[in-house]
Amino acid sequence: MALSLTFRGASGEVTGSCFEVEALGRRFLVDCGLVQGDRDADERNRAALSRRDAKLDFVIATHAHIDHTGLIPRLARLGYRGPVYATPATADLMGVMLPDSAYIQEKDAEWAREREARRGRRDAGDDEPLYTIGDAHDALRLLEPVGYATTFSPAPGITACFRDAGHILGSSIVELWIERGGGAAPFKLVCSGDLGQPGRPVLPDPTPVAEADALIVESTYGNRLHKTLPETYDEFSAVLTRVLPRGNVVVPAFAVGRTQEVLHVLADLARQGRVPALNVFVDSPLATAATAITMKYAGALDRESRDLAAWLARHPERMRVRFTETPDDSKGINAIRSGAVVIAASGMCEAGRVRHHLRHSLPREECAVVFTGFQAAGTLGRALVDGARSVRLFREEVPVRASMHTIGGLSAHGDQAALLGWLRGFREAPSRTFVVHGERETQQGFAALIRERLGWTAVEAPERGLRVLL
Repeated sequence: MALSLTFRGASGEVTGSCFEVEALGRRFLVDCGLVQGDRDADERNRAALSRRDAKLDFVIATHAHIDHTGLIPRLARLGYRGPVYATPATADLMGVMLPDSAYIQEKDAEWAREREARRGRRDAGDDEPLYTIGDAHDALRLLEPVGYATTFSPAPGITACFRDAGHILGSSIVELWIERGGGAAPFKLVCSGDLGQPGRPVLPDPTPVAEADALIVESTYGNRLHKTLPETYDEFSAVLTRVLPRGNVVVPAFAVGRTQEVLHVLADLARQGRVPALNVFVDSPLATAATAITMKYAGALDRESRDLAAWLARHPERMRVRFTETPDDSKGINAIRSGAVVIAASGMCEAGRVRHHLRHSLPREECAVVFTGFQAAGTLGRALVDGARSVRLFREEVPVRASMHTIGGLSAHGDQAALLGWLRGFREAPSRTFVVHGERETQQGFAALIRERLGWTAVEAPERGLRVLL
C-alpha cells in the first residue's frame, strides 16, 4: 500500500492548516484553512490551491475556525464538488463563518480596487476577491455532518471517526484507518486538530486516543504553560475593578468559542461578587450567531456552564449583555466613556469591529485591552502584545496609551502540560509523530520535548511543503 502525507500548511506557523493524504488511489485533505497574519498571506492563500485540487476525493474539517476551513470556498470556486465531512456543530458554525469570511474577502477586494483606481492604475478592476459569498454558499452545500464516535467511510478502504477535541464547539480529533490488504491490520493515522485545555469552562476535556501508526499533533502553546483558572479570574477581576470606573475594557475575541468563554468568566465573576455590575457589549454579528448555535448544543456543554446560565437568568441585574446588530449600534458604544466591557471580533485584531473600538480606546490611558488568546506573528494583536507605542488604524497613526493585559488561562489551546498529558494517553509511541501548528521555534522545541519527556524517538517538525511516505 502506498500512503503519503504532504504538509501544505500550518508547518512552521500556526495558521493555514492543510494536510494532504494520498492512499488507495484517493487524494484528500484534512483541513483547508486560510493563512493569517503574514505579510504575504493574501498571495499565499491565492496560490494555496490549484485546479488539480478540484479533483480531490473528499475533505475532512477538524473544526470551524477560519484557519482550518477558510479556503474551502476557494476550493469550491475552483470547481470542487466532493463532500466536506465535519461534526454537526462544526457544519452549523461554518454556515455563519464562511459567508462572513467571504464578505471580508469581497470588501478587501473592493478597497484594493478603489486604492489602485486612485493611483490611476488602468487595470484596477483586476483585484478580484479570493472568493465570494456565492462561493461560500456553494461550499456549504458540500457539507456532510457526522456525529462524534460515529465511524464513516468517505472512500472504499478508508474509515474515519471524529472524537471531541475540547477546543471549540464541534472541534474534533480525526482518526483514520486505511486498509493495507493481505490480511494486515489497517494503517491508523490520527490528526489532533487543535486540542483544548483540560479543566477549562464550557467544553469537556479532549478525548484521549490510545493508538496510532502515525500522528499529527498541534504545538501552538508547546513552549509555555497557561495561567491557572484561579489566577486568570484574579487578573481579570483586577483589571475590571480598576478600569471600569474611569474607562472601558476592550476584549478582542474570536466570535466562535472565545467570546462564549469570556461571557462565562464574566458571569462567574459577577456571581462571585468580585466585580461591579457589568455592562457587556458583544459587538459582532458573527459572535451573536455563534452564541445562538452554542445554545442549540447546550447539552454538549459542561454542567457548570448550564448552572451558570440558569443563575444569570435569575439575576440579570448583575450582568447586562447586549448583542449589537447594526453598524450604528456598534458606533454608539464608542460614545460610552466608562463602565463598558466590549467583546468584539476579530481575536487577532486583523479585521472586524474591534479595530474601531481600538481606535477609540487605545489613546486613552484610563482604558484597557485584554487579550485572551494567541496572537500570531504579523498581526495587529501581536504588535500590541509586544508593546507597540503606536499602531496604524484606518490610515492614521494611533498612539497606544491604554494598558495591555494577556490572560492566558482562557486560551482555547492546550498548553505544554496539556499537550504532553494528551500524548501520554497513547499506549505506545506512534511509528512517526509530526509536530505542526506552531511557530518554527516552538514546533521544533516541542518535538524535542516529546523525545525527551516521553521517550518517543520518531518525532519530526516538518517544514511546509514536505511530502513523506508512510
